[in-house]
Amino acid sequence: MISVVRLHFVKAPCSDPTLERHFKGHRDTVTSVDFSCNMKQIATGSLDSCVMIWNMKPQMRAYRFDGHKDAVMSVLFSPSGHLVASASRDKTVRLWVPSMKAESTVFRAHTATVRSVSFSGDGQTLVTASDDKTIKLWTVHRQKFLFSLNQHINWVRCAKFSPDDRLIVSSSDDKTIKLWDKNNRECIHSFYEHAGYANHVDFHPSGTCIAAASTDNTVKVWDIRSHKMLQHYQVHSGVVNSLSFHPGGNFLMTASSDSTVKILDLVEGKLLYTLHGHQGPVTCVAFSRTGEYFASGGSDEQVMVWKSNFDCSEYGATARLQHKTTSRVQVPPTSSVTVSILEQRLTLTEDKLKECLENQMEIGLHLQRREEA
Repeated sequence: MISVVRLHFVKAPCSDPTLERHFKGHRDTVTSVDFSCNMKQIATGSLDSCVMIWNMKPQMRAYRFDGHKDAVMSVLFSPSGHLVASASRDKTVRLWVPSMKAESTVFRAHTATVRSVSFSGDGQTLVTASDDKTIKLWTVHRQKFLFSLNQHINWVRCAKFSPDDRLIVSSSDDKTIKLWDKNNRECIHSFYEHAGYANHVDFHPSGTCIAAASTDNTVKVWDIRSHKMLQHYQVHSGVVNSLSFHPGGNFLMTASSDSTVKILDLVEGKLLYTLHGHQGPVTCVAFSRTGEYFASGGSDEQVMVWKSNFDCSEYGATARLQHKTTSRVQVPPTSSVTVSILEQRLTLTEDKLKECLENQMEIGLHLQRREEA
């Protein structure tokens, strides 16, 4: 039973998301999904140890790549679309040419499960995260290990480059999310997840915020400059396994063990859609490079491809106009509007965080006065 629940939508001539295609071929839970830049292919990884490349044209068959000796935890197309990287429980990372020949090269440096793989924006570097508690960087074309980042004290679930490639964000079972300076190889800040740990973390397209999908059923958005929490969503009734920012920056999609995919409106700070399609946990989600489509994968071994429809300029304009009217924030008419608005919001549970910060400032001033006295 496929259904879309529209929970919050401003008046606009946009349609609800529609299921366009679904692919079935994996023999176990789908762990990761990604679109090629030209939208012709989708890559998926699975606990069945396979990487699969699905062709969006119905008449073209899928490719099954069988190089890994254990579960594939993460897959990603290179920015050009000419390569697919995969990370596995067999402790290796592979680079594949996504064609019928299934050629691949193997990267070996981790000593435990590799959970995450990500390309830099220029496609020259890979960052990987592992249960060996390290984050490692590699050159793509020379296929050479560069260096490790070593401050996590438990499994590292996810690591991603910032849009400008200067920073790396990582999440770990040690209940921290760390920001790293890639050039200095130093941790520049740690965000603490008190109730659980983050399964997945990523940068907003603007590079100024990060979002985390947590085992405490929440989604959090932090500003990486002020280190303040901007938004806190308690919309799922199960662990949040994955998330993906819309390339325009106004929407965030989440996947949960409660069997749903949810679309969050970051401008309004509200839940926009709940999608019911998968039977059992939804384990991975990804927007296409343009945001026109998104895909989800789950423990039901299915890959679903949806047309966004909600991403239209009229909706964006309506949302901006409505926010401008209600909060009197001067908003620039650009796709980076979200950041301007997020910076105004500081919503843990809205007023509570503001009150908490004001109290902290008062305490700080009081202590300062005492020291001066």
